[in-house]
Amino acid sequence: MKNSILTLLAVAAMVSCNKKDSVSTNSSVDSTDMSSTAPMDSPQTLNDSATVSSTVPDAKALSTQDKTFVDAAAKGGMMEVMMGELAAVNATNASVKSLGQMIAKDHKAANEELKKWAGSVNYSLPASLDASQQKMHDDLKAKKGAEFDKAYVDMMVNDHKKDIAAFKKESTDGTDANVKAFATKTLPTLENHLKESEKVKSALK
Repeated sequence: MKNSILTLLAVAAMVSCNKKDSVSTNSSVDSTDMSSTAPMDSPQTLNDSATVSSTVPDAKALSTQDKTFVDAAAKGGMMEVMMGELAAVNATNASVKSLGQMIAKDHKAANEELKKWAGSVNYSLPASLDASQQKMHDDLKAKKGAEFDKAYVDMMVNDHKKDIAAFKKESTDGTDANVKAFATKTLPTLENHLKESEKVKSALK
């Protein structure tokens, strides 16, 4: 009888030891799992932080090419709108009036897009035309009738050839992705303006 009791006690003791070992082993596994996931989480957080910081727009990071382009695009866009609105009122030829309305409308939209970008990176765009552009506007405003029509259309042909060259240069040589995208997106509109201006110019002869 005593031997039976001793045997039972021994078995119970062994079971108890096995449970402790099992708990210890499990807790060890859990601890290892947690420690192994900690380093994984840490670099992920650092990577996220790096991603955010690298994508934060900063006007100071703009290249000279980008700054020159956006300044010229802002002033040129303003001039195209002013000239177009002038043609819509002062032109005597219906095609010239329509051309002016189209160009003014399209450039207003492009100007707003450029302003939105500038606001997002705290970049100050020019708020007015330069002296030579203002003189071109004033000289055109002083013209009347067929003289006005011819002068406006000639100006649009010449200006848009220069604009297209500048926008193409930015779309390939620019460094800011958003500015390059703006240039690339606007190019077809400028090319259409040139095509329509040349058609009207031919019709006026």
